[in-house]
Amino acid sequence: MIRVFPRRTKWTPTDDLAFIGEPPLFDLPDLPVCISVTFSWDIEKAVRLANSWLKRYKDVRIGGPAMDDPGGEFIPNRFVGHGVTITSRGCPKKCPWCYVSKREGKLRELKTIADGWIVQDNNLLACSRGHIERVFDMLSRQRIPASFPGGLDLEYLDSWHIDLLKKIRTANIFIAFDTKQSLNKLDKAKDMFSDFHIDRLRAYILIGFNGETLLEAEQRCENVYKAGFLPFAMLYDKNRNPEWKKLQRKWSRPAAYRNKVQENQQ
Repeated sequence: MIRVFPRRTKWTPTDDLAFIGEPPLFDLPDLPVCISVTFSWDIEKAVRLANSWLKRYKDVRIGGPAMDDPGGEFIPNRFVGHGVTITSRGCPKKCPWCYVSKREGKLRELKTIADGWIVQDNNLLACSRGHIERVFDMLSRQRIPASFPGGLDLEYLDSWHIDLLKKIRTANIFIAFDTKQSLNKLDKAKDMFSDFHIDRLRAYILIGFNGETLLEAEQRCENVYKAGFLPFAMLYDKNRNPEWKKLQRKWSRPAAYRNKVQENQQ
């Protein structure tokens, strides 16, 4: 399969059948062409690319998360780069700001746990204990420390999860403080991750949602940072205010906010 991507990201595959944008000048094998769209703002560009590829190839399709693709069994290196693995699809929760449950439906544990060290599951901790233990068995065999950019949900986090994390090498662990209410779990998170260095602990923080003010959002980011986690602010996609974008940029770059917070404490 020939895979086409509207833009290059750090997750884009780099093999000989992965392309960015328009068809190359040289001929390719007569294979199906799949245009993979991750972000909704790339849909219009993907349609233009489909028309371009159809001039030279008869079987051209558009798919991906932005097209509400529910996802199937994960095939390494097909639509995401080397090292990434996905072991489950969907999510049992229906958070109003999240598209996962609408696109992928209820949580499904995949039959095959593909090797990788970057775990991109939407909600790994919602899976069964047996599945999670098999995932960690796989991670223990990897030569590169594990990363969890898909996020670990504090609602499901238990002490045995922490025990598993301590048994493997980890590069970074992402958890989520998506709402103002999630700060109620801050003490729990601080206690459970007390043996992990702050440089390995990242926290997704949704800002600008449900009437939150700039001051409230900044205070939430500061509280999470002071509790021992490096905030990674994510701006609610329907919030277009420039001031919110400025705040999001600040609190998604540790180099920007660590010095600032330290200055304010002196």
